[in-house]
Amino acid sequence: MEKSLEKKLISEVSTPFYVFDINVLRDRIDYLNSMMPENVHLCYAMKANPFVVKEIDEIIEKYEICSYGEWNIAKKMGVSDSKMVISGVYKDEISMEDILNNYKNGEVFTIESLNQIKLVDKITKDKNIVVDVILRLTSGNQFGMSEEEIISILENRSKFNMLNIMGIQYFSGTQKKLSKRIIKELEYVDDFVQKLKNELGFVTEELEFGPGFPVMYFEAETDFDENTYLMEIADKIRNLKYQGHITMELGRSIAASCGSYYTKVVDKKTNKEGNFAVLDGGMHHIVYYGQMMAMKKPMLDIIPKRNGNEESWNLVGALCTINDLIVKGLPVKSLELGDVFVFKNTGAYAMTEGISLFLSRDLPKILFVKDGKIEVVRSNIQTYKLNMPFKGGEN
Repeated sequence: MEKSLEKKLISEVSTPFYVFDINVLRDRIDYLNSMMPENVHLCYAMKANPFVVKEIDEIIEKYEICSYGEWNIAKKMGVSDSKMVISGVYKDEISMEDILNNYKNGEVFTIESLNQIKLVDKITKDKNIVVDVILRLTSGNQFGMSEEEIISILENRSKFNMLNIMGIQYFSGTQKKLSKRIIKELEYVDDFVQKLKNELGFVTEELEFGPGFPVMYFEAETDFDENTYLMEIADKIRNLKYQGHITMELGRSIAASCGSYYTKVVDKKTNKEGNFAVLDGGMHHIVYYGQMMAMKKPMLDIIPKRNGNEESWNLVGALCTINDLIVKGLPVKSLELGDVFVFKNTGAYAMTEGISLFLSRDLPKILFVKDGKIEVVRSNIQTYKLNMPFKGGEN
């Protein structure tokens, strides 16, 4: 972001707030697309940041939707049904009824359990509609189904005559910094897909794969060579036995770099444990995957930067809990009240994953920066009404 634009932001918008740079977001998607083979297309996991969904619609092929609430967001934002992958470990009958009542054409539904396929099978037969589904293969956790369960479904797939079983989904986690781990997973899924073809005559049309590309949140991680990492994975994809359509599902890797979180120093104090700078934000607004007791230093800026004596500061938030420690032992020169800390790479999860209702503090503003312009896309939202009983018709 241009310094003049950032100066305007700080002078006109009260902290704390998030800024999502849409140009950075689009450039990131273009970069990831350029690094992958032609048969790989990106699917954005909108749980990472639902605010930016419409801003990338022209350059993203699919959206992963993991709840009824996310489906409602996508519908209200005009996402095409053909771009929706309706996923999620829990699919309840009422929500699925509504989604399928609004079914048009092109949505893909993931199947995560034997109970889920029974549910979707029942509803589609009741409504006499055919839908596309993919079967999620577990990586050993609560998500997806075992190889044996998937094989059993495919052996009896003629019973599911309203379900067009297209392929396999696989995702095992996030922040995988070793390319060899992803390569090993690709080999495993590739072997399983070939087994289904050879033993059951099932041809996979669609492979949805979540690689869990990492985001570098901390200064100690800056030596990560993403270009080499992605090229190694791309080379492996080119050499798979399966050469069909691959949907690569990403959330954190797409959205993180577009976001910054701005929070101001509102108090300072010193005691026998050190110097403490109290911020008007805190752990309810900012989440860094892999942070441990605030010992790691996130990538951040301070505005303004000053010369002078350097001191070690513990940055703490505005919540009434000793756990609200953001950074421990941060060296800062001539820290003053009103200084603003800018935490980088907060474009994914931070605005939705924090404990936002604790202490009934307001949700912060969310702004877009795009082509040199600033747009407020969410104003502050009071949360105290959510933390009290409904009485007398007052919400």
